[in-house]
Amino acid sequence: MTLFYDARGNIYGVASPALLRSRGIAVPDSAALAASTRQAWAASAIASECGWGTSPRPAQAKAYRCDGLLVGPFQALPPYDLLIINTDGSLAERSGNGLTIFAQALTDAGLMTGACELRVHHDKPDAPSTVATWVEPAVHQQVAGFWLTLGQPVFGPQAVGAVGLASNEPAHVSALAAINPQWARSEFVRIGNPHCVTLVEHASALPDNRQMHQPGVFAPLKAIAVAPPAGDGRPCAAGINLQWAARDSVNRVIARVFERGEGPTASSGTSASAVACAAWRAGWVEAGEVAVVMPGGTAPVRLHAQAGTLLSVSLFGAATLQG
Repeated sequence: MTLFYDARGNIYGVASPALLRSRGIAVPDSAALAASTRQAWAASAIASECGWGTSPRPAQAKAYRCDGLLVGPFQALPPYDLLIINTDGSLAERSGNGLTIFAQALTDAGLMTGACELRVHHDKPDAPSTVATWVEPAVHQQVAGFWLTLGQPVFGPQAVGAVGLASNEPAHVSALAAINPQWARSEFVRIGNPHCVTLVEHASALPDNRQMHQPGVFAPLKAIAVAPPAGDGRPCAAGINLQWAARDSVNRVIARVFERGEGPTASSGTSASAVACAAWRAGWVEAGEVAVVMPGGTAPVRLHAQAGTLLSVSLFGAATLQG
C-alpha cells in the first residue's frame, strides 16, 4: 500500500518498486534505468497511486491528492536510491520535503536507524544524473526529524542554465516583471535543482497561492517555470523552480513557491534553502540558522559561510504519516 506523509504542507506518496510492479506498472529493478525510462511508466504510477480514488475531492483541490510520488528504495541496505516523480510525470533532482518524508518512511519501516545517504536519480540533462543527500536524524526545538545536508549552493544564470540574460546580478527576468513590476530583482541558485528567487521589498508584493492558481497568473508562471513542450523553457531550457522572498525580521524571511512540476505549493524544502541562500547573498540575513516562513510551515535552514563565501546549506524537516 502506498503511504502518504505530510512535511510542512507538502504531501508525498511513498511506494516501493515492487508495489508498483504488483499494480502492473513496469518499474525496472535499477533506479538509474527507472529514471531513464520514466516516460514509459511514471505517468501510470501517478495515476494509479496519487488519484483521489473513492475519497471526495475537496473544493479547489489539486487534480491529485499529493504533490508527488517517491519511488524506492531500490535496495535493502543503505545508501538508498529513489526517484521523485512530480504529478506531471516529470522527475525532480531533489526535494527537501520529499527526502524528509522518504527518510521518515524508511525509519518507520526499520530500514533507517541512523544517518545515511539518499541518492535521487533523474533524467534532467543539465545536472548530474544522481543527486546525493546526507540525512541525519535529529531533534530541533523539541521536534524529531532530520537534518539534510544539501552541499554548497551555486549562484548566477550559468548555474541554472539561464540564457539571454545580462551577466550582472541580481538578474532581471523580464517575464516575471511583466506579471508584476515589483518582481524585477531575482537571484538564481542551484542546490541540486535550479531556483529563481525573486526578492521583493514588501510582503504585500508576495503572491499568494490562490492568486497563483488564477489563469491569468498561473499560465505565465507556468510558461517561465516549465520546460517545453508544456512551458516555454525561458530563461531556463530545463525549467526552473520559482520563489518570492520578503525580509521579515532578523534571520527570518517570508517566502512563496511555484514549482516547475507542481505549480503553487504550500512549502518546499529546497525552495526554502534557496530563499535563505539568496537572502544571505542580498545581505538580508547572516550565516547561521535562518527561518523561512511559507504557508505550509516554517523551515529552519542552516547556512555555513567563511570569508564571504557560502560553503554549505542544511535543511531541517519532520514528516507525519497521514491517515
